[in-house]
Amino acid sequence: MMNQWYTPAGMTRRHFMSHLAGSSAAAAAAYTMGGSIYANSDELKKKRRSAIMLWMGGGPSTIDIWDLKPGASTGGPFRPISTTGDMQICEHMPLMAQQMKHMSIVRSMSTREADHNRGRYYMHTGYVPNPNIEHPSYGSVLSHELIDQRPELEIPPFVSIGGASTGPGFLGMAWSPFSVTSNGRIRNLEMSMENSRLMQRMAALNMIEQDFAKRTRDLPASEHSKVLKKTFDLMTSEQMKAFKVAEEPEEIKERYGTNGFGQGCLLARRLVEAGVPFIEVDLGGWDNHGDIHATLKDNKLPILDKAMSALVEDLDQRGLLQDTVVMWMGEFGRTPNINAGAGRDHFARAWSCVVGGADIKGGLAVGETSRDGSAVETEPFSSEDLMTTVVKGLGISTEKTFTSKNGRPMKIAGGGKIIRELV
Repeated sequence: MMNQWYTPAGMTRRHFMSHLAGSSAAAAAAYTMGGSIYANSDELKKKRRSAIMLWMGGGPSTIDIWDLKPGASTGGPFRPISTTGDMQICEHMPLMAQQMKHMSIVRSMSTREADHNRGRYYMHTGYVPNPNIEHPSYGSVLSHELIDQRPELEIPPFVSIGGASTGPGFLGMAWSPFSVTSNGRIRNLEMSMENSRLMQRMAALNMIEQDFAKRTRDLPASEHSKVLKKTFDLMTSEQMKAFKVAEEPEEIKERYGTNGFGQGCLLARRLVEAGVPFIEVDLGGWDNHGDIHATLKDNKLPILDKAMSALVEDLDQRGLLQDTVVMWMGEFGRTPNINAGAGRDHFARAWSCVVGGADIKGGLAVGETSRDGSAVETEPFSSEDLMTTVVKGLGISTEKTFTSKNGRPMKIAGGGKIIRELV
């Protein structure tokens, strides 16, 4: 029985995959856009856009990093320094200060979600949590919209490094984050058989999958078939070399920092070069309710400064920043008032995010907070506004809508407004 599914000699892996896709061909059209696109793939490569999210889990104290308040009772001990942009930032970010001509700070973020889980969901999706619907995250939406720019891509279009990201919601499993460690390690993906035998097994499994999907007409069945195809691509693709951060020269690895976040940022650059549309790199540990300034000075800021500055500079020097948006954010900021434990608590009313690259202008500080950092004094911006601006900066239509599983139209990025100063 298995012999009839043996792959004939001379059949290429791509030819085999065109058969393996089977009834999923229509659903997988985003991956295989036809001969005309392949014929123009060199031109498409020149236009392909990507985004990198640097996620600061826990709620970073932006009043101590991007929007300092020297002389105010809430200001803390850090001092501002000049940058290559039209703003000042924390003295413990000297390397990043040299790259701020490429990045802009949105200092008038004002949101309502000061709970970790709710804030994380809101900042990843542009929607507040709703028990009746699961919204897709930045990574799922942007990879979905940018995938047609890279028909040659065989590895996942949404990669999460060093931590789990928010899921694809109603867009489906095909747009789920693919999680790897900061050194690019992917568990349970090593092959222990010859390629011909693997193809036999995949063909047999595909036959079973197709038959089940036809009989049940079930969305999870067809979604699983797409995941199966993606897994096979992953196991056999030459593009998997992008995950091998260890092959980078030692001086490059040291430049980013040999810690997890540094190597994660280096991996993000490699994945952009490979054509991955969206990469998220996680740096947790920002929930600093106590001893905040020592933690920032001695731990968090040196790691962040080295890795983020190396990433922005590297992307620029390689000609990638003109097509790549880089975002820095957490779920909220932290209180201007310093608590009894020498820390700062959750604060969503007035805080900062950082964004730059692609069509987003760098070197700007957009919006202002009060002298003590307790309130936004200019036009406030929401998660929806930031996400809509990123969408615009990547050349994606802000009028795009999706249809959720319950039939409701959902506007991309929550239908926010564009931060006009940035695009």
